[in-house]
Amino acid sequence: MRIVFATQNQGKIAEIKEIMADTGYEVLPMGALGLKAEAEENGETFSENAEIKAREVYDKLSALGDVEDTIVMADDSGFCIDHLSGAPGVHSARFMGHDTDYRIKNEAILKKMEGVERPERGAQFVCSICAIFPDGHAEFTEGVLSGEVAMEPKGDEGFGYDPIFYLPRYGKTTAELGDKFKNSVSHRSLALHKMNELIKERLASGI
Repeated sequence: MRIVFATQNQGKIAEIKEIMADTGYEVLPMGALGLKAEAEENGETFSENAEIKAREVYDKLSALGDVEDTIVMADDSGFCIDHLSGAPGVHSARFMGHDTDYRIKNEAILKKMEGVERPERGAQFVCSICAIFPDGHAEFTEGVLSGEVAMEPKGDEGFGYDPIFYLPRYGKTTAELGDKFKNSVSHRSLALHKMNELIKERLASGI
């Protein structure tokens, strides 16, 4: 059996391989099968976007008659700020444009949050994972990491919105935690662990 993940991010693949190790599945990025992402991520939720990406890869493999013993997975995630009604949310990567530097995006968010004090600075990193099984049916898991918008950017060990996402229980932003520690508590890690358990349950029942 194998898991084909709709990503080219090798760091993400390494994380998935570690978490999914006890399934015994081979984990492959879609590029290893010569596949590229072409579908537009126009869903209104993280789970819809995750399924759009997973379904594209599944359909391409199905057309090749190559879905037997294969689970196709994809994820979608974003930064959701309570005071901004959940924005940037599903538009996190596209906020102010795909090519806009995240330092500019983070500065813009902090500008919007000026004058907003705790506890009204609540925010979450959210990740939804979609897994499409060989018979074509989809299953979903979600991971949520709760924190708040920092007062100022801190840390250089993360990326994206990490420098402005503050975790009160650790007293640090996710950009100050370091990748190994951050990945152990991240929204993606939480969703992956849930999916790992779901897949093992499916394996035990013969999928």
